[in-house]
Amino acid sequence: MRGLLLRLSGLDADAESAVRVIGFFDRLITERAGLDTLVRSTAELAGCPAGLHAPGQGLSLRADAGGVVTTRPAPARAAVRTLEGGVEVWVARQGAPAPLDDMLLERFAIAAAVLLEHSSVPLPELGDPALVELVLSEGVGTAERSRALHLLGIGATTPLRVLATTGEVPGRSVLLGKVQAVLTTEVPEVAGRLGVGPLLPALDAARSWQAARTALKYTSDGEPVVWWERLGSLTLLAEQLDPADIAALPDVRALDGLAAEPGMITALEALCTAGSVRKAAAVLHRHHSTMTARLDRAESTLGFELDSASGRFRLHLALMLRRLRDNSE
Repeated sequence: MRGLLLRLSGLDADAESAVRVIGFFDRLITERAGLDTLVRSTAELAGCPAGLHAPGQGLSLRADAGGVVTTRPAPARAAVRTLEGGVEVWVARQGAPAPLDDMLLERFAIAAAVLLEHSSVPLPELGDPALVELVLSEGVGTAERSRALHLLGIGATTPLRVLATTGEVPGRSVLLGKVQAVLTTEVPEVAGRLGVGPLLPALDAARSWQAARTALKYTSDGEPVVWWERLGSLTLLAEQLDPADIAALPDVRALDGLAAEPGMITALEALCTAGSVRKAAAVLHRHHSTMTARLDRAESTLGFELDSASGRFRLHLALMLRRLRDNSE
């Protein structure tokens, strides 16, 4: 279908070609296509960027000929058709207009008016947690997410983070399973574990939410707050490793055995964080000789030394994998 309008125009901008364009948009109306689909299909038909701007609903949709829908504004050269309520549709062709461009813009406007009136299921009331859930859902289109953000009073390009927490945080939030999802620009103190997603445009909140859930999997009693940006390569492990595979690793099994001794895992985590026995002892308010004795016992079980950078790296990796396994259950 891509560029069909140009091929039709090249043959003959006659009544038969016009009927095919009309039929194209009539099918979209009959099928109650989503607004994302309308904009994407129009761009593919025209072979150039096309868009829809409905400020009253917080919508600004654009698709290039490749079909990807974004919220970028219309180019200055765009041909625009204005509807009631300030709604606009546009196409932006390089060079001279095609003979059927006026027909396309007219039918695009008609389809937009109809589909805006019937678009999707009515969204929840302002402030309803279902709006937050809609913003975070990967299964909705750009139009639905933009409208939900609009009702929440958030611009589509406003930078925000999504938090995933086992505690409670006031504000724009929703409970998804056992985890509370929170839309925010700042990271508050939380009584519980907290995964912090990256700062992204609000329209990409679903990506920040997935990242926040990954970060939450790496939290522990000793490190209750984890930022996704600081995980680095560990984010890949969360996507690739199965909990059963992690549990079978010798280093993780050794840590499971050491966990029977109260405070041992906390001491090992403190060593990795502080970088030395003395600093770790100070963090835990223990005498360094007590800390040394505890780490000697850990070395005998783990089978490698902890007083080298490579040993502490291996320990830290095993500890993080153990967290990943335990928080994935």
